[in-house]
Amino acid sequence: MTDTLLVQSTRANVLSKLMSMDAIRPLILVAVILVGWDLAVRLLRIPPYLIPAPTLVIEQVIAQWPMLLRETMPTLYATLGGFALSALVGIPLAMLIASSKTVESYLYPLLVFSQSVPKIAVAPLFVVWFGFGVLPKIISAFLLGVFPVVVSTVLAFKSVDKEMIDLARSMRAGGLRTFIRIRLPHALPGIFSGLKVAITLAVVGAVVGEFVGSNSGIGYVLQVANGNFDLPLMFAALFVLSMMGVILFMALDAIEHFLIPWHASRRPDPNSGA
Repeated sequence: MTDTLLVQSTRANVLSKLMSMDAIRPLILVAVILVGWDLAVRLLRIPPYLIPAPTLVIEQVIAQWPMLLRETMPTLYATLGGFALSALVGIPLAMLIASSKTVESYLYPLLVFSQSVPKIAVAPLFVVWFGFGVLPKIISAFLLGVFPVVVSTVLAFKSVDKEMIDLARSMRAGGLRTFIRIRLPHALPGIFSGLKVAITLAVVGAVVGEFVGSNSGIGYVLQVANGNFDLPLMFAALFVLSMMGVILFMALDAIEHFLIPWHASRRPDPNSGA
């Protein structure tokens, strides 16, 4: 009897630890959503051409995996190209805006205006100007990703403690040393916040570019599936697209953790029991 209670207690402890792990919690939520989705489809008798059951989507992912993996590559290239361009343009531009009120008064309204224009409306122009290659998709991903990078980076540099800057100046630190030792380290968390938003929006921008003019990529697969009313394939493509966004986000989060492990957001929560 004692051994049975010990085994049950051990199992309960293991289950409790698994439930408390940050990596397990999203999987539990996904499992609950899938079960609820499957039950809703079965109980309400929703036809597959409206909402397919999760099992049909999983079967389609497995059956079409070589094709989906092949079509993911062009979307991934466009996403990474647009994201890299967003970082290379957005961060220096934000630094310029944060350093000058005059520059901010000129550029900020134009940036807001650029975000007010629907990208799906201007994407055909990119095809006319740059052809049907990967460049229009990169530009579309860039236009969606650059705005959060600029906004977050401007806020990050403006939020640097002024007393720290004054202290550095009183110690005769030059502008470059002050930037490297104080401004940039304190701005990095805000910069990474913008980059993590940008990487997810870059995925959307790449797919928007593929909707307009492309014969490859996940956006093209979505168009073909929509035209054929193949809902399981459409959901399978959306699943692959979502996983790509999650993986890119997690990779960027790992880079942030490596570069700024000292930040408060990286410290363990004392109330979590870890």
